[in-house]
Formats: sequence, C-alpha cells, structure tokens
Amino acid sequence: MIQFTIIDIIDILLVSFLIYFFLHFFKGTKAILTLTGVFILFALWIAGSIFDLKTLKFIVAGLGNIWLIIFVILFQNEIRKALLSLGSKGFSRFIFAEEREKLAKEISDAAKILSDKRIGALIAIERNDVLDQYIERGIKMEASVDANLIVSIFSPYSPLHDGGIIIRGTSIVGAKSIFPLSKNPNLGPSFGTRHLAAVGITEETDCMCVVVSEETGSISLCSGGNIERNIEPEKLKTKIINKLQKGG
Repeated sequence: MIQFTIIDIIDILLVSFLIYFFLHFFKGTKAILTLTGVFILFALWIAGSIFDLKTLKFIVAGLGNIWLIIFVILFQNEIRKALLSLGSKGFSRFIFAEEREKLAKEISDAAKILSDKRIGALIAIERNDVLDQYIERGIKMEASVDANLIVSIFSPYSPLHDGGIIIRGTSIVGAKSIFPLSKNPNLGPSFGTRHLAAVGITEETDCMCVVVSEETGSISLCSGGNIERNIEPEKLKTKIINKLQKGG
C-alpha cells in the first residue's frame, strides 16, 4: 500500500506549480511545442516504468537528454524571462497614494481628450503580472505618464499610434505593443480590434486596460477578462485608483 507523507504532498504541489507556471508563461509562443514534446516523452517514460518496457525506457531516456539540451539552447531567453517573472510574480508594484492619484488623473485626462477628438487608444496598466513579452513586441520607452504624451502617442500622425502602450508604475515603458485578441464568443460583433485586444490582455494577465473607441469616442475599462463600457473620465479615474489599491 502506497503511503504519502506531508513532504510528498508538498513535493507534488511544488512540481505542479512549476509545470503550470511554465505552461502559462510559454502559452502562445513557439516554445510551447517543445514543452509539449518534453511532456510526451515524460509520459512515455512513466508508461515504460509502469509496464517495465526496458527498450522504450532506454530510448526515451536518451531522447529526453537530447531534447532538454536543445530546449535550453533554443529557448534560453524565454527561460531567463520566466525565471525573472517568477521572482516578481505575486508582488504588486508599490505606488504611493499621491502617485496613484496623479497616475489615474493623467490617464483619465488623456482618455477624455482622446474621446473628445475621436482618437482610438489602448492603454495597459501593469499590476502584478509583468508584461515584458508584450513590451518586446513593440517599442520600448521610459517616460513619465503624462496626458499630453499619451495623446500625442495615439495621434493618427504618430508612428507609435498603432497597438497599445504599457504603463508600469508611474512610467510608460512600451508603445506600439501588440496584445492577444480575446476569442470570447460572448463579446459579439460590436467589439472592434482594440476592445478585443483589451479583453484579451486582461484574460492572460492581471493588468487593467483602458480603451477609447475611435468610432464613438466611448471609454471602456477592462479587467479580468471583463469590460465595462461608456465610463465617464472622473469615474474612470476612481476605478483606476481602486484597482491599483487592491494590487490585483
């Protein structure tokens, strides 16, 4: 009869967490195919061990060593990012109350100007989950959050107006970033690409995303895969402050 101790349970939970973390981190990247291959080999090795298939175990063990070496070589950058993300995940970036107030005000002021001018915008505000993979898909920046700067970025004549911007702490750290589109069938045909991207990024991370519609000028706020539409700028400011206070 198999007996489990508390150490065995902790061991299983830790391994399960690591598997979940890497699968979640590599989701949607080319590395996921290699990870899938590794898990298939692992499953074959378990089957060989259960049924004592010596030849299968020998072949799988040899392939496994080669596969892991190839994985480390090809995806060393992704592994490095995953480890960095593991170190920062779960810790909200600390922002003082007055900084939260100023940040929310600059974003809401920018949203109002963009709304009045019927200029589309997509603004992701990072919380606990780091958004480095999306920053690297666009243009890296390092600028203080400012309403006029945000408006100028999304101006139709700006080379940065396509895609979204990413705010980390009190700084704009990325522009022209491409976010994953939501595949939620309940969103309906009235949702444009910006709104689908806003919902999509908040489905995959815990960030919040402000969207300004180019067609109607309406302001929306997405969080946790949900979207609240037609928000007034002052109400938007309050919602941003509240969500930043909760830290996710």
